[in-house]
Amino acid sequence: MTDARRRAPRLVFLTTSAERQMRRWIARRGAGQAGHGISAAGCGVLLHLADHPGATIGEVTAALQASPAGTSGLLARMEGAGLVRRRADPDDHRTVRLDLTPAGTAALTDVRGALAELNARLTDGFSPDELAVVARWLEHATRALR
Repeated sequence: MTDARRRAPRLVFLTTSAERQMRRWIARRGAGQAGHGISAAGCGVLLHLADHPGATIGEVTAALQASPAGTSGLLARMEGAGLVRRRADPDDHRTVRLDLTPAGTAALTDVRGALAELNARLTDGFSPDELAVVARWLEHATRALR
C-alpha cells in the first residue's frame, strides 16, 4: 500500500473548503427570484425566526453560533432590508424580540427552495447509509470541538 493510500484524508481542509463553497453558493442563490440578496447567515436567521417567532437577539446569536457583534450587524442589515423587525418584549422592555416581516416570510420561501436544491445537489449519488455516516461524523466533529 502506498503512502498516499495510508495517509488520512485531509478532513479539516475538505470540511472548510466545502463550507466555504456552500456559503458562496447560498450567497449567489440567496438573491432568489425576488432579489433578496441574503447571505448564508441571513438564511439562518430567517429559518430560525420561522420556527421561533419572537426569538431574542441572544437566542438568534446562539442558534447561528455567531458573535453578538456579528449578529447585531447582520440583524441591522436585515432590518434595513425590511426582512425582520425588532420589538420590545411586553414583559421586559430591556429585551428585544425579533419577527419576520411579510418580506422576510416571502424571502423564506426562496431560501427554503434554494436549500432544497443545495441539499439535492450535495446528496446526489450517495446512499442513505453513506449520508448517515457523513451526518454522524459532522455531528461528532461539532460535539468534539465544543
